[in-house]
Amino acid sequence: MSPHRVSAPVGGASTAPAGIDSIGDDIGRIVLDAAGVQEAEGIDAEGHVQLIAASAAAERAARTLLHRSVVAARAGGASWSRIGAELGMSRQAAQQRFGADPSAGEESAEERWLGPVTAFDELPELEAAGRQGWRTVGAGMLAHRMRRTDTQWEHRRILWRVSLDRERQDGWEVGCRAFPWIYLVRDLGIPPVAD
Repeated sequence: MSPHRVSAPVGGASTAPAGIDSIGDDIGRIVLDAAGVQEAEGIDAEGHVQLIAASAAAERAARTLLHRSVVAARAGGASWSRIGAELGMSRQAAQQRFGADPSAGEESAEERWLGPVTAFDELPELEAAGRQGWRTVGAGMLAHRMRRTDTQWEHRRILWRVSLDRERQDGWEVGCRAFPWIYLVRDLGIPPVAD
């Protein structure tokens, strides 16, 4: 069994690492805070509706994090079989649910997909694209959505975190978030080199 296993066996204690068992409690507190609910004793109908809205937002966020985690796992070399096993589904079901090709979208002179790239080769690819005036604005399955600009860009990948104050002080901005990564970009203020 994986040391990172999160699911609990039927009728038994969780095999999750320390802290994972409390994730539901943490989400519950966030939902209550977002709904503005302080004490369960005094929730009126409107308070319950606010709980529904906050819970739905938490569910959308969790689905997005799951999808981004699968994309990151694939970029890191995890097989569809391994991902499916972790999610309790077949390889085919995991691939059908999470394997849509983002690069099937429209391309233009101003936006395009960079890929396929993996966690192992994406930074050199982003660096080369940045020199040519492209900056990342989104990430999908093994690809980055790039936007052309009239300056060169520096790219950096960091582990997801809440505060980016230090990076912003150094001139970085968020290019995109692709859990568990945040891709930062910094305008170098010089003209791009020719393609």
